[in-house]
Amino acid sequence: MKILNKIALKIILKNIRKTALKQRRKVRISRQFRLRRIKRMFFVALLSTMFLYMGLLHPTWAYRIANNPTVQSITHTQDLVERGKKLYADQRFAEAVIMWKQAISAFQANDDKPQQAMILGNLSLAYQKLGKWDEAQIVINQSLNLLGYTQQKQQGNHSPIQNPQILGQILDIEGRLQLFKNKPQDALNTWQKAADIYKQIGDENAVIRNHINQAQSMQALGLYHQAEKILQQTTQLLSSQPNTSLKVTGLRSLGNVVQVTGDLETSRKILLQSLEVAKSLPSYKAIGDIFVSLGNTARAQEDTQAAIEFYQKAAKTSNSPTTEIQALINQFSLMIDKRQFKGLEGLLSQIQTQLVKLPPSRTAIFARINFAQSLIELEDIQLEEGSQKKQNLKVLEAQNFYRTAAELLADCLQQARNLQDRRIESYTLGILGQIYEKNQQWDHAQKLTQEALFVAQSISAEDITYRWQWQLGRLFKANGNIKDALSSYDKAVSSIESLNYDLFAVNPEIKFSFQKDIEPIYREQVDLLLSSEGELQLPNKNLFEKASDTIELLHIAQLNNFFRNNCLNTRVASKKQNLRSAVIYPFIFPDRLEVIVELTNKDKDTKWLHYESVVSEDEVKQILNQLQQDLPKPHTLRAIQSKSKKLYNWLIKPELEEALAKIDNPTLVFVLDGALRNIPPAVFYDGKKYLIEKYNIALTPSQRLVEAKGLQKGLGAIAAGLSKASAGFSPLPNVELELEQIRTQIPSNVILNEKFTSKTLQEQINSSPYPVLHLATHGKFSSKAEETFIVAWNDERIYVKDFNQIVRTVEQNKPEAIELLVLSACQTALGDEKAALGIAGVAFQAGARSTIASLWNLDDESTAILMNQFYQELADKKLTKAEALRNAQLSLLHSRKYQRPRYWAPYILLGNWL
Repeated sequence: MKILNKIALKIILKNIRKTALKQRRKVRISRQFRLRRIKRMFFVALLSTMFLYMGLLHPTWAYRIANNPTVQSITHTQDLVERGKKLYADQRFAEAVIMWKQAISAFQANDDKPQQAMILGNLSLAYQKLGKWDEAQIVINQSLNLLGYTQQKQQGNHSPIQNPQILGQILDIEGRLQLFKNKPQDALNTWQKAADIYKQIGDENAVIRNHINQAQSMQALGLYHQAEKILQQTTQLLSSQPNTSLKVTGLRSLGNVVQVTGDLETSRKILLQSLEVAKSLPSYKAIGDIFVSLGNTARAQEDTQAAIEFYQKAAKTSNSPTTEIQALINQFSLMIDKRQFKGLEGLLSQIQTQLVKLPPSRTAIFARINFAQSLIELEDIQLEEGSQKKQNLKVLEAQNFYRTAAELLADCLQQARNLQDRRIESYTLGILGQIYEKNQQWDHAQKLTQEALFVAQSISAEDITYRWQWQLGRLFKANGNIKDALSSYDKAVSSIESLNYDLFAVNPEIKFSFQKDIEPIYREQVDLLLSSEGELQLPNKNLFEKASDTIELLHIAQLNNFFRNNCLNTRVASKKQNLRSAVIYPFIFPDRLEVIVELTNKDKDTKWLHYESVVSEDEVKQILNQLQQDLPKPHTLRAIQSKSKKLYNWLIKPELEEALAKIDNPTLVFVLDGALRNIPPAVFYDGKKYLIEKYNIALTPSQRLVEAKGLQKGLGAIAAGLSKASAGFSPLPNVELELEQIRTQIPSNVILNEKFTSKTLQEQINSSPYPVLHLATHGKFSSKAEETFIVAWNDERIYVKDFNQIVRTVEQNKPEAIELLVLSACQTALGDEKAALGIAGVAFQAGARSTIASLWNLDDESTAILMNQFYQELADKKLTKAEALRNAQLSLLHSRKYQRPRYWAPYILLGNWL
């Protein structure tokens, strides 16, 4: 099917050939240079997207009232300035540059340095939008020189600042540039200097805008509590102001920022507050923008119907064509994503009509690109063989959405070149290449993708570079070129890893797109490595080590996505060999379950195993889901053993069984994938014995996050818990006994019921020398950070993100304070495939090297018995934590009353097992 050749390819390839030679002469980017600057990947474009679509901030315009009305040309010059602003607002940035350059020349002729400095700041904004970072920095430097700031700074001169209003605004613009260039600390420092100036001259509105800027840089640094604090201050400043457009913008900005951090309920409340202020003015443009933000937040909350209603209100209310089309396209995308096809045809027609009316601008082009991507997804659905969804789309079957998308993208490409916007040019070329890929026109797809990659690299647009590297990998693989395919996947993974995961701190959409746009890269690379074992001409050791490295990097990326920040970066290290261990990497593919095992004996000799089971992903997930539901129930032993035996045969028998027989007292360390995390490996059953009866067991998301060494301090615990009902959870009467028994086994500070609050917990951690933190209370582990918490007194919920505050205090006073965190009576969320991510989330936020947690909670009496036995075993200095937990579990398994898996199986050891 060659539907695209006549439509788009002729135009595209003509333009490509015409400009490629010229472009390559201009731009030469070495690999070393790319790797040095790849840190900005995602951060640049995603922040740009926030400014464009979320309305976080209006540009910080430099402005000054003309003080020389006698100059005859001043009216014409000011007209150039205003025309530049209008062009910038219309996103015609290259034309805005021309206007402002003319204005600068006029001000220079009149020796008006403040006006020159002012317009140079605006010029930097335009260069930033065009991705011309060097030019943006040059004109900022020129502006600061004209204001005398650079010289004053170099000389350490503290004399009064000349033109403070303009200087504050230029510093604001420089801070934005530094943030775009992935220098959040520099941006924060610069914005704080600007804030000092605004406070000195009493410009409260500028302080508010500046605080929102500072909050963004704090988020990028992972300083979420500081960001929250400054945003609260901003809210207080706004609350004392009358209803103004700045108040609307500030509240909406705050709501969007809070959405990025994951506090969706608060985001929605703040946005609704902003909406009330906007309605009182009234400002229909602002009202429409707020409805779009509310729709985005509702979508993040998976409140689909509310999101659709918000988008519909935005389209009806706003008097801005760009806001209207944005709302319609967001609704269209959401309906496709949720497979809600009723009414889609009318919405499709409405969007196509409105798109024609939009004047050429960056927003209009992005709207077309987003619409084209939704059309591609719609065509994918139509092409699904035998799908019930196809019947739902019967009314749309006559349309070829690949063709429509290609026409839109060809138009976008031409407009992007007219606007000299190479970022959009790269997007457009790459997505066109994707259409050709889907159409199996490999040569055309490869040409377009390579050109998209070249354009992205030529402007250091690392935010999209990984996409085209990944796309090239798929194309090489489709052509049977495994070597180049693997090289492209390596580059894509390296690009993402070099990010330090800044994307999770700035992009509110990444929570939706991680599974679709990031995770598949790692999975496809592992698949490529393992399925091409005989073709890669690599020693098995190197191949399996590379595959296991990729699996671990995926798990670290998943955790960063869980937190929406780069909290794990400081903890990631190279893998270390662990004595007498078997590190097991099961990995679920659509058509099979693969297992890689790294075996290390007492002499540090390493051996690798690799085996697979031909079983579909659906069957694996079905077994895991049924087992997760059966394990906590009282009368399902036979069903549990039957399903657990299948898992044992897939993951352990016979290859690993034979190898383990040659290692003395090995510890099995599982790096589990997907829904496997919700099943404790202790329950795997060989037909006669459970796995816990044979081996010590531990789990880790990655060996890179584990420091394998025993307790470094004398054993002692801070033990906190609730025996009374709280927050809608039932009472746990045996918690008192559990904590008292801990006190009898090891030195302990006990916090019970009314005394157990987040404040008292933090005080105890700060003042106590003990390395163990034991929390006996209800809690919930989820794949979403905002739904992962433990319960304290008086219905207080301590969410996973709040552990960060405790950790920071701990780290300041006594590094590595928590060596073992025990979470009893908690449970994973049923139906949540990645709920166990919440356990790892709590563990790493608490800074614990080792964590023991329960996957479900049923019987607090058996919990008390197990915990008493565990601490008794741990007090024996010769035992590791894995051995102590195993012995405690076996003590229940071997008793008549508690021998069923529901009592002893839920406890897992995560992290350091020594």
